[in-house]
Amino acid sequence: MGSTRYALFVVLLMTMSLAGCTSEEGAESSISLSVEHSADGGTIVESYSNGDKTSTTIPTIDFDFSSTTADVNIITFGINLNDGTDSLEIDAANNSVISFEFLQHGWYNITAYAIDEDGGQVEAIISIKIDMRIEWVEANTDQPQTLVFDPVPANGGASAQMIEVNSIVENPETFDEIISGGDSVGITWNIMDEVDDVCQKKSANIENGGSGVWDTIHFNTFQVHELSITFDDNQENINVEHIVSIIY
Repeated sequence: MGSTRYALFVVLLMTMSLAGCTSEEGAESSISLSVEHSADGGTIVESYSNGDKTSTTIPTIDFDFSSTTADVNIITFGINLNDGTDSLEIDAANNSVISFEFLQHGWYNITAYAIDEDGGQVEAIISIKIDMRIEWVEANTDQPQTLVFDPVPANGGASAQMIEVNSIVENPETFDEIISGGDSVGITWNIMDEVDDVCQKKSANIENGGSGVWDTIHFNTFQVHELSITFDDNQENINVEHIVSIIY
């Protein structure tokens, strides 16, 4: 899973209050918090065939607290995604690794923490970057479907840096066309925003048996967008392959 990253935080602290509790003044504790995370980021991959989702790959990152020590017993290890969802906690007596599946793309500034039996708590921030890639394939179609993608992070964090689009359209040559020849096809790629403004477009004339390519970068990451293909002339059957990447 790539090179292991380490986040080592050593803090000597007076007892801190937990959420909804009050600290006990004068009760001292020391926790040396060491959190090893298995990756700094990952990529969600959604695959589609002829408009239907066929698979989703979800990145999982492990947060390993096994090197954390304290003068008294540690009772809880936890992480908080700081996105409004509940913290994920484990019993430190039985486990020291939290595995988390990232279901949404975005930047995550995660609070990792340990709590001892006296109520002392120490925490540290770990930044995780989750990109998203949509892989879209349509075969032998004369009505290519629209690919809708949302670059807005659901966790309310920082916006994506950019959207990368890589698209290939093929004008396949049939057996009959090998003998008699076939027609070229004119197409236009369009990236449109949620108010139907065309943000980018490219037109191409694709010879029979040939292909057209569009590679572009888009920096409006604040709105839902659509990637579509329209025919300019000769509505032939085509093969379509899109890859749309939301990159942080």
